[in-house]
Amino acid sequence: MRRIVGILLLVAVLVGVGQWYLAGQASDYIATEPRLSLGQALGGELAGFARADRPREFRFPDDHGPHPTYRTEWWYYTGNLKSAEGRHFGFQLTFFRTALNAPPDQAGRASAWGTQDVYMAHFALSDVATQRFHAFQRLSRAALGLAGASAAPFRVWLEDWSVTGETAVGRPVSMRLSAAEQDVALDLRLVSDKPIVLHGQNGLSQKGAATGQASYYYSFTRLRSAGIIRLGDDEFQVQGLSWMDREWSTSVLSEAIQGWDWFAIQLTNGQELMVYQIRQQAGDIHSRSSGTLVAADGTTQTLTSKDFQIEVLQTWQSPADGTVYPAQWRLRIPSEAIDLTITPYLADQEMHTLIRYWEGAVRAQGTAQGRSLAGDGYVELTGYGEKKAGSAVFGRMS
Repeated sequence: MRRIVGILLLVAVLVGVGQWYLAGQASDYIATEPRLSLGQALGGELAGFARADRPREFRFPDDHGPHPTYRTEWWYYTGNLKSAEGRHFGFQLTFFRTALNAPPDQAGRASAWGTQDVYMAHFALSDVATQRFHAFQRLSRAALGLAGASAAPFRVWLEDWSVTGETAVGRPVSMRLSAAEQDVALDLRLVSDKPIVLHGQNGLSQKGAATGQASYYYSFTRLRSAGIIRLGDDEFQVQGLSWMDREWSTSVLSEAIQGWDWFAIQLTNGQELMVYQIRQQAGDIHSRSSGTLVAADGTTQTLTSKDFQIEVLQTWQSPADGTVYPAQWRLRIPSEAIDLTITPYLADQEMHTLIRYWEGAVRAQGTAQGRSLAGDGYVELTGYGEKKAGSAVFGRMS
């Protein structure tokens, strides 16, 4: 399902943002430029691009690399880590590719500066002990080695932010994440504990009623993680669990969509849970909301909108512009007797990027089959604070 924020790359060019590199510390920085709506972000010409309109055979490691015939795609990493002293950190490192025109030009360009694609990356770190949230953004063209992606060897990068790895079939996937900005740095090694999870219908994740309103979507839901976090002069040896989401697509959702709430939780009983609900402007939840429950042995169960319930328990108001976000939830899957309370580690994990959204580390506590359990994860919230009926607002997912 994730993440349509990548369309912002195209928008940045079309609306004349005029900067290929942007960086700011979200805990200290309040955006002063006009805030883009999701409708602006998802506009654009679709003709000539391939569509996610039917199930396909996934091919690995090829599908870890780019898909230039589709308009947008992303490589999305989040996780929760602890130092030897018990200090808790959440992190996000994400890369988005967007094609600038269609159909993709396979003939190449005469200029070394010419490019078919633009890349954007987000790097964020939540420091629970100090209640600080650090967030940065970069934009660059896929030219002169500034940004790009490849399948063999696996690599995604934007300047010196990168993911590299070993993705050979039949062996655990191993990846290295590296990013540094100002006095914040991350260097992690991730190893898969479970097979790839295909969401939706064998990896075709339908987001709307029309053909092509879908994405190809898979995840690594349990990645053992270890490495180093640096904050100023302090360096922390950390370990924990990460989650990788991978999607590519072309089409957008209908104008009736306001936004979405996305949850990815890793539980102490060995299960993982991903659910998303698509919010419509009328206030109801779209029937294409969905999810996946991953068992301890890696087997999966697809969840429809009728299989889970999400209740907001608390809210938080952004000091930047007064937007009110959900800030605690009760998530239930009655058929599996799962009942969780999900709470952010920090209230303010708002991303001050081209589209302002909330994404942050959360903890879960509750029961499954009558037994107590806990967990950590990430939640993403979009479309809050935007105008409703009458505005050209679209959803996040492609």
